[in-house]
Amino acid sequence: MSAIHYWNYPTEIFCGPDALAVLAERCTLLGMRNPLLVTDPGMLTLEPMALIQAHLQHAQIQFAVFSDIASNPSLGDVAKGVAVFKAGQHDSLIALGGGSAMDAAKGISLAAVDAQGLERYQWSTVMENYPTLGDFPPLELPPLIALPTTAGTGSELGREAVLTLSELNIKRVVSHPKMLPASVILDPILTRGLPPALTAATGMDALTHHIEAFCSPLYHPMSCGVAVEGVRLIQQHLCNAYHDGQDLVAREGMLVASAMAAVAFQKGLGGVHALAHPLGARYHKHHGLLNAILLPYVLVANRPTISEGIARLARYLELDQPDFDGFLHWVLQLRQRLGIAHSLAEIGLDDEAAVWVGEQALADTSSSDTNACPLSAADYSQIFINAVHGVLPGVNV
Repeated sequence: MSAIHYWNYPTEIFCGPDALAVLAERCTLLGMRNPLLVTDPGMLTLEPMALIQAHLQHAQIQFAVFSDIASNPSLGDVAKGVAVFKAGQHDSLIALGGGSAMDAAKGISLAAVDAQGLERYQWSTVMENYPTLGDFPPLELPPLIALPTTAGTGSELGREAVLTLSELNIKRVVSHPKMLPASVILDPILTRGLPPALTAATGMDALTHHIEAFCSPLYHPMSCGVAVEGVRLIQQHLCNAYHDGQDLVAREGMLVASAMAAVAFQKGLGGVHALAHPLGARYHKHHGLLNAILLPYVLVANRPTISEGIARLARYLELDQPDFDGFLHWVLQLRQRLGIAHSLAEIGLDDEAAVWVGEQALADTSSSDTNACPLSAADYSQIFINAVHGVLPGVNV
């Protein structure tokens, strides 16, 4: 293994209440004269969409809206977006929403320029052929501005898009450095209407990103430090945002923690995501909710490798019991306070496809390769079975 470690950090960020006010200025500076506004259909009648539309109209910026995407956007959704992008002669994109809108917009930006890009830059090919950002073939993608309305995926600070191959019930991670948004606007006002259940699921998604990045075996001390502070911010703000959606301090804290998670997981993700990706593609469940349910089961499976590091994290969080058991119980109690189910059976899943789930989790190299310890397909199948039935080996729940 090479002794040289490769690191990189992302893009410009405007953060705070009314940060939306900079949108028109950024559009002008980026030469965005006719952007395509990509969002999910549930956003069309909500406050953030009305605010964005009013802002762009006041600035006399021509735009159109594309919202024909699923909660787990597919390659077909991206193809429809590319057709709209080209038919409207759009020169740029604005992504408004959660991870689905972000991933769809990034996929559209790539596929609009390179028709084979979604295949050419899938994760396994990228890892084999483009080990650093400088190794990628140069591409001039249309500029993208990202405005998250959830605090979970951190997709606004990522160079990746997670897209579903509907016919195979699997997810594909696509990556190119030019997919990174040119500008990110973190305005807590855009998140204050998020319902409590989605606040909980997306917040637990961000927590999972930080914990898996922290536990990844890769050496990346900068991202590791970001992960530690990100977990503390979630400890401080998530329950407040869940109980009072109008608490802009808590909403902003969670937006920051979510964005930080995308920086942290440059260090890698792990078994939670390796399992959640195929489960989301097959069962069409919310990604953050799947992560929230799966997290304790993967922590227990990784315990022999991560106990020492988790104890350090528990001490930083000033938990009453600053060790692995104390941290695990904090996670379990947090889920309970947020109304998160303890088992996958509670959201309608059974263990019939356990073998397939294990095989797909292992094949998801974007996450399984950086799990805290090596796991086999059989290991992943057993973790899935445990999560279906709510069994945490060696733990009194």
